[in-house]
Amino acid sequence: MELLSKWLGEYSLKSLDDYDRAVKEIIQQVCLLGLWRARFFERAAFYGGTALRLLCGLDRFSEDIDFTLLVPDTSFQLSRYFLAIQTELDAFGLETEIRGKSKSADSAIESAFIKANIRIHFLKIGVAQNLIRQIPSNKILKVKFEVDVDPAVGVQSEIKLLLKPIAFSARTVSSPDLFAGKMHALLYRRWLHRVKGRDWYDLVWFVEQDIPLRLKHLSRRMHQSGDLPVSTTLDVPTFRNQIEEAIKTLNIEQARNDVRPFIEDQSRIDQWSHSFFREIVSHIRFV
Repeated sequence: MELLSKWLGEYSLKSLDDYDRAVKEIIQQVCLLGLWRARFFERAAFYGGTALRLLCGLDRFSEDIDFTLLVPDTSFQLSRYFLAIQTELDAFGLETEIRGKSKSADSAIESAFIKANIRIHFLKIGVAQNLIRQIPSNKILKVKFEVDVDPAVGVQSEIKLLLKPIAFSARTVSSPDLFAGKMHALLYRRWLHRVKGRDWYDLVWFVEQDIPLRLKHLSRRMHQSGDLPVSTTLDVPTFRNQIEEAIKTLNIEQARNDVRPFIEDQSRIDQWSHSFFREIVSHIRFV
């Protein structure tokens, strides 16, 4: 666990939540290494919040690891890669278990969980005893990873370098298509009585980074999800009208509360308001 302890030293660790997020992120990166060794990225690309954080510098923590196949394949089985992932986790002294999740017949998502006993790992890495005593002996840390086996056609991808745990390359969805995917989630994610403030935080980040939005990919995603007729092409005015409606109905405080646990600089969300998001959206570039 010496290497793991050294790795944790790069994080600002003051609370149990800090340790929890750091260990999850390390598990995510070791998982990616295992997938690379198994040649997973010849068939799939990394996307979502964790891809933005680990490959693009997004300054918020992300819980899950999301992938999309490059070519639709409903017979794809994520379990084929469990051994490669488990081998890497074991090599780093991470006592984990990987379990697949049963996929419903109409779902396009293959899912699995990496599970670890938090107390055992925190004892190994030398977390202070006063913190250890606060952890239930049976508390489990979970990292979910998912693969979209029936993606929208035409997604663009690129190869990027990761430096941890070792230098290796992972295929990721291109930044303009990542932006399109994030806007699809922001506009159409189905959360009952819950606002996904992380989507709004990421919207601000994309605009700050001056990353353009590929409208064609957003249109294809909307066609696939049934949110736009296949005979219709999404244009800029239609997109702006839809996001204006989303801003109008946004509960700002709920959005702030959702993203708070995932960011260190809380001042970044103090200025959130409906007028703030309208100004942000006015700066979106399209490609």
